[in-house]
Amino acid sequence: MTDSRTATVPCPFCGALNRVDLAKVDQGPKCGKCGKPILLDRPIALSDASFDQVTSGATVPIVVDFYADWCGPCKIMAPLLDDIARRRKGELLVMKLDTDRNPQAGQRFGVRGIPTLIVFRNGKEATRRVGAIPPADLEAFLKGI
Repeated sequence: MTDSRTATVPCPFCGALNRVDLAKVDQGPKCGKCGKPILLDRPIALSDASFDQVTSGATVPIVVDFYADWCGPCKIMAPLLDDIARRRKGELLVMKLDTDRNPQAGQRFGVRGIPTLIVFRNGKEATRRVGAIPPADLEAFLKGI
């Protein structure tokens, strides 16, 4: 039996969507279009255009941080999410969606306050948390996913 941990992620350099085998994340996946590294040990930017393809095809949980650059609580959450992405690379993906630049996904999922963390499994919302939360609460929120 194979370890099926795959996801489609946008390249941070050219935006091309790439299918990545998360079981081999330590081998350093590269973009099929531009050849640059796809770094999965940090949050990856999502857009309205890539949202559905990224969240629907993954066999691992996707944590999407709906945020804005001007938001103080969002800035507080950023290093915590960086840490989660680094420590749990290959187990889950941390994505960031700027709600000012990409309003459609936030509207579609009824995001009324930021930061909002939504966990997607098999393309569907599994759970959410609104507002900045302490590290222990973030760990508890993500423990079961």
